Amino acid sequence: MTKKRFFSSVLMIAFTAAAVMYESVFLIMVLGLTIGGLYEFFRMIKRKGIPIYSYFGIFIGCLIPLTIYSRFELTRNWEFLFIVLAFLTILLFQFARKDNSNAIVGISTTMFGVFYVSWLFSFLIRVRFLLPGVAGVKLIAFIIIVTKAGDIGALLIGSLLGKHPLFPRVSPNKSIEGCIGSFCFSIVAAMLSSTLLPSGLMPLWKVAMMGAFFGGMGQLGDICESLIKRDCNLKDSGKFLPGLGGVLDIIDSLLFSVPLFYLYMSSILKLM
Repeated sequence: MTKKRFFSSVLMIAFTAAAVMYESVFLIMVLGLTIGGLYEFFRMIKRKGIPIYSYFGIFIGCLIPLTIYSRFELTRNWEFLFIVLAFLTILLFQFARKDNSNAIVGISTTMFGVFYVSWLFSFLIRVRFLLPGVAGVKLIAFIIIVTKAGDIGALLIGSLLGKHPLFPRVSPNKSIEGCIGSFCFSIVAAMLSSTLLPSGLMPLWKVAMMGAFFGGMGQLGDICESLIKRDCNLKDSGKFLPGLGGVLDIIDSLLFSVPLFYLYMSSILKLM
């Protein structure tokens, strides 16, 4: 581990811990990382010469977490109405353009960016408020610890023992050994963090299975972002933190694990 990666990791851990504990810092973190992630995503797509609506995409991307945080609902199915209105607005922008080449690709990519970065990442807010007070804070801490432990395991085991490529056409640096290490680290992290879950919710072996599943979803999120970067001929999505890469490189593993954790915990808590 380089000095830059070490200090960037310490800084990110400290900021994340503050965000988990303090609601105002949490909202600032979610908004900041959402804006940064969308900016990086649209910048990568622009490198491919695709005409996208990046500023409008970032604007919509900010509204999603804000409406969820403020519990704003114009109608019962406000989210669906919101998506339709955003899509129609982009269509109006396209009608005003003189050049209609790659119109379908540009519109689709803009909407995909909002969905991929903003909507998926906004589930952090849903998880935090799934239970009141400290209980919600513990839930968000649990899924972040499990997911990021998997990232650490993949990096450490992969760099030390990695010999067999996992998906060389997508990410040549990822190895089967690193993948196994990621699973192991996530399982151990889940078991050690089981006290963060509601008391008596499930036995330890089920917690271990949660670690394996959500850690695996974190790996899938990482691989999906690697696919996007490979398509755009980039190694890192940006230079947000030296040694760690861009914002998307930091949050990619959370984009799949957090929404699925929310859906899982929602169903479990309804049965209690």
